[in-house]
Amino acid sequence: VFHSGSRSSKTFKPKKNIPEGSHQYELLKHAEATLGSGNLRMAVMLPEGEDLNEWVAVNTVDFFNQINMLYGTITDFCTEESCPVMSAGPKYEYHWADGTNIKKPIKCSAPKYIDYLMTWVQDQLDDETLFPSKIGVPFPKNFMSVAKTILKRLFRVYAHIYHQHFDPVIQLQEEAHLNTSFKHFIFFVQ
Repeated sequence: VFHSGSRSSKTFKPKKNIPEGSHQYELLKHAEATLGSGNLRMAVMLPEGEDLNEWVAVNTVDFFNQINMLYGTITDFCTEESCPVMSAGPKYEYHWADGTNIKKPIKCSAPKYIDYLMTWVQDQLDDETLFPSKIGVPFPKNFMSVAKTILKRLFRVYAHIYHQHFDPVIQLQEEAHLNTSFKHFIFFVQ
């Protein structure tokens, strides 16, 4: 349990839902329908005539929600004691910095890192200047680099789950869900 503020690992909240009837909602439905076909390569393709930024935004929110949910199922196994450093094996250790509150990267436990990360991503997604929810409001010039940073950091959560917590994932019979989510994620970022 964290004592530093924002939220505990037990109460990960998904991003606010994309409003029904909105264009972003239609894009999400398109993505879900294509995913349902079982062809993940097709599912990540930009639909014809759609705005690339909006497509990336909708999928970034979706991956954030998926990772939040997947990680939420294994928080009992990812503790200060079991995971004193945020890593994906001995060669990959991740230190946290957000550039604002924490400028110099700090070494921290995996649950602490993931809490910082998810709070930071949530703040980015809630920022209307970065992720506009209203039709016709333009995306900022730096949108793609912001989205890439979010996706790069979300990848670390997958990496940590696979490396440190795959046994509980198997016990919970979630490996198919995790594998599909990760495969979809990798196809998308490629």
